[in-house]
Amino acid sequence: MPELPDITAYLTALEPRIVGKTLERVRLQSVFVLRTADPPITAVEGRTVRELRRIGKRIVIGVEGDLWLVIHLMIAGRLHWRPPQAKLSGRQGLLAFEFSDGALVLTEAGSKRRASLHLLRGTQALHDIDPGGIEIFSSDLNAFRAALTAENRTLKRALTDPRLISGIGNAYSDEILHAAELSPITLTHKLKPEEWERLYTAARFTLSLWIERLSSEARKKFPEGVTAFRPEMAVHGRFGQACPRCGAPVQRIRYADNETNYCPACQTGGKLLADRSLSRLLGSDWPRTLDELEALKRR
Repeated sequence: MPELPDITAYLTALEPRIVGKTLERVRLQSVFVLRTADPPITAVEGRTVRELRRIGKRIVIGVEGDLWLVIHLMIAGRLHWRPPQAKLSGRQGLLAFEFSDGALVLTEAGSKRRASLHLLRGTQALHDIDPGGIEIFSSDLNAFRAALTAENRTLKRALTDPRLISGIGNAYSDEILHAAELSPITLTHKLKPEEWERLYTAARFTLSLWIERLSSEARKKFPEGVTAFRPEMAVHGRFGQACPRCGAPVQRIRYADNETNYCPACQTGGKLLADRSLSRLLGSDWPRTLDELEALKRR
């Protein structure tokens, strides 16, 4: 799912392309992508785009008349800049926003239709859909700590809860926790003051690094290849590869559709965290440390 750095990159690319331009037409290939009926989607046609915003992981396009197009890409939704009247072919093409010099196209890979478009009237409607998480760059350490300790949860779950903090998901939470050298399963109520400082600093540094990197690329060309798996990442999506800090093999915890990646040497004191499916299968044979894991591989 595109997160804060990816959404910022999209906004960077969209600003010179659509702000101040007339939205001539909205073409819907999939009726399921539009989740609102009032106002009708035709209400934005012929109106000028006034501004762009981000609400959590949503992209917001403000159109004159206090109308707001809200795009939630979910896991597999992606935006593309195409020539005017670009063909929406296959099952992946969901909709197109037509401008005089190009079309903003929304696609979604796979068979599940999770990406969505809402058309809202008035800024209050925008506030109503905001999950309420704090913005990391406008919050100090005390506000950051207060938000994440509202409930006693693991750091991984707390960082990815949009009600607590805005824009962070599976990928960048892995990167933040690696930078902070903290275990993803540490409970928020157990963190020491110096660990809170490390986590806060790591969150701001990691997100700033990726925002600048991806936005710099988006200024040169439209970000067509948005992905949660990048070779420059430290641990996310790098299971079995060497940690860039210590060289230990990156490990993972898999659950449902998600995966948490971490370095046991840097983050968990060498302890392997139990993977639900594998630890249930192996039982008492589940390796507890990297040394035990290596011994198991040699059997």
